[in-house]
Amino acid sequence: MAKNSVQTPSRPSQVRVAIVGTGFAGLGMAIQLKQAGETDFVVLEKAGDVGGTWRDNHYPGCACDVQSHLYSFSFEPNPEWSRMFAPQPEIWAYLRKVTDKHGLRPFIRFNSEVTGAEWDEAASLWRVRTTSGTISAQVLVSGMGGLSRAAYPDIPGIERFQGKRFHSQDWDHGYDLAGKRIAVIGTGASAIQFVPQIQKKAAHIDLYQRTPPWIMPKPDRPISDAERFLFKRFPAAQAAFRNSIYWMLESRVLGFAINPRLMKLVARVARSHIRKQIRDPELRKKVTPDYTIGCKRVLISDDYYPALAQPNVDVITTGIREITAKGVITSDGVEREVDAIIFGTGFHAVDPLPAGMIHGRDGVDIMDAWKNGAEAYKGTTVTGFPNLFLIVGPNVGLGHSSMVYMIESQIAYIMDALKTMQRQSLASVEVQPQAQADYNRGLQAKLGHAVWNVGGCKSWYIDPKSGKNVTLWPGFTWQFRRELKSFDAQAYRLDSRKQPAAQAAPTYAAAK
Repeated sequence: MAKNSVQTPSRPSQVRVAIVGTGFAGLGMAIQLKQAGETDFVVLEKAGDVGGTWRDNHYPGCACDVQSHLYSFSFEPNPEWSRMFAPQPEIWAYLRKVTDKHGLRPFIRFNSEVTGAEWDEAASLWRVRTTSGTISAQVLVSGMGGLSRAAYPDIPGIERFQGKRFHSQDWDHGYDLAGKRIAVIGTGASAIQFVPQIQKKAAHIDLYQRTPPWIMPKPDRPISDAERFLFKRFPAAQAAFRNSIYWMLESRVLGFAINPRLMKLVARVARSHIRKQIRDPELRKKVTPDYTIGCKRVLISDDYYPALAQPNVDVITTGIREITAKGVITSDGVEREVDAIIFGTGFHAVDPLPAGMIHGRDGVDIMDAWKNGAEAYKGTTVTGFPNLFLIVGPNVGLGHSSMVYMIESQIAYIMDALKTMQRQSLASVEVQPQAQADYNRGLQAKLGHAVWNVGGCKSWYIDPKSGKNVTLWPGFTWQFRRELKSFDAQAYRLDSRKQPAAQAAPTYAAAK
């Protein structure tokens, strides 16, 4: 079936598949469904346009930290990337272009934020509540990801502050930073991108650093007109370039997950980067981490350290005691007055779903099922939650390569599950508890030897309740893809009751 040969769908109250989110995960899932001949689906989107993370994060300097040619769909290469590491506007434009090319907008319900989903055991359906109404679906696919809910620090007095305050994800472009005194709280991946940009405008910046990140040089450069012409004229050349990036990044797994001692060589490069970009010995000391590189997310930047070295920036390592109406008081009692506070404090990565959002069999909240730390089978399915598939679920995150590769691997697994359900006339599939437990036992054993667990630091990779790494995949990405190559029905409870009364199930064609 041709990509755009289907008729515009109506707005039914019941569908075979409901997808949540229009980032890479949701759009990729929708494209594969459509290419397989399935049109009985809907994509639920809280905002008025597609894009997910790359729509919502638009702070100054926002860019990807994985090379553009790998951070894109394998089936939709983009020969027009302007830089090795694409800025946010280009990635967002790419996602909008892919949406239109594959005719997805008629399948998307915009301004329809999911407020809850409950599994109806009697009907073998998910009842999904949104801000635009309720919809029923045999299968629910979550493409919400782990970096969608902004996290604020627990600091007394935040509400008392009378100046401007916002999180990097909710950047207020209408607020003029020129000549202002700014407090930046947090030194994570977002902060190291926006601080160099606002340093050029602000009168002064107080950068509150709890733990310095390890930062590597950023091998960024413009992609020349000749290269773009070559990639457009000869797609095989772009595919070869993409593959070279992929295997180069895969080599990082050796230090992260196999032999953490190799990270000492990486640390030498990072320390040299500090020495070359910062002359002041006191500032060097402040920004040099004391934990194993890789234990927390390794960042890349060529302009962060030079920005910190400017006379209008102070790096403050004393802990924050409280926030007042006019500024920030540190634990030594010093108050620094500011006009605005910007939080670069990341996201709720270990709790990607808010409590009360998804209820499975017997009304169990998924967050209660995860009271000892989030876990899933192959990062995709959860026992007690039939016909629920998570894209970028627990332990699917990466510290070394492109999440789009992982997303495509999961989509292939879900598509094979749907084919199995259709072929065997199944009403539902649910991973068996023992299969999930065995899988995660092996996963945690591998993580126990990785740098993230032995590096001597606290990070958002680790669930604070259980102490488990619930975020990262402990190996090569090709190993993950191999594990998800086909739907392993033997690990699931298969319910062959009559399928819910939707339209006749399609015969899935091979995706083009």
